[in-house]
Amino acid sequence: MTAITCAFTGHRPKSFPWKYNESAPDCVLLKEILAAKIEVLVNQGVTDFLSGMALGADLWCSQIVLDLKKKKPALKLHCVLPCKGQESKWTASAQEHYYSILAQANEVVYVRQEYSRDCMLERNRWMVDRASILLAVYNGTYRSGTGMTVRYAQKLGREIIIIDPVLRSITHSPQVTK
Repeated sequence: MTAITCAFTGHRPKSFPWKYNESAPDCVLLKEILAAKIEVLVNQGVTDFLSGMALGADLWCSQIVLDLKKKKPALKLHCVLPCKGQESKWTASAQEHYYSILAQANEVVYVRQEYSRDCMLERNRWMVDRASILLAVYNGTYRSGTGMTVRYAQKLGREIIIIDPVLRSITHSPQVTK
């Protein structure tokens, strides 16, 4: 991809204090901060966004990109799925939202056809390998998929923007050129 590309990573709802309650004031504020940050990235020239389409931050960021795409049709959303059936155990409403996003995406990529123990890790690395920026909703938990993704992006010298989901503070590590 020659376009400026940003990948998303973040925790699942069970890791947030508000759990699955997206109308909780703290969740609403976090989504507003995400929308503002994604809009800044678009204004800085980011055109392509990679989402792993997991519950929580991934789906929120994907929806924000789709909403921005209405005003800026040049934006592209690439849904990078770890395997077929990722959503099979989700609630009906979560599945409906997931399918709606997939239907509006510019591209849907399956890293694996079937589930394997490391397909989520493979998906995350696939995205970081193809992105120049990683936007992470990350609470600092070391033993998490989000933590592993952030560390992988650091190892590759990617630009990393971390939004703490509770404090809503933003830290920014510029891209490291090797």
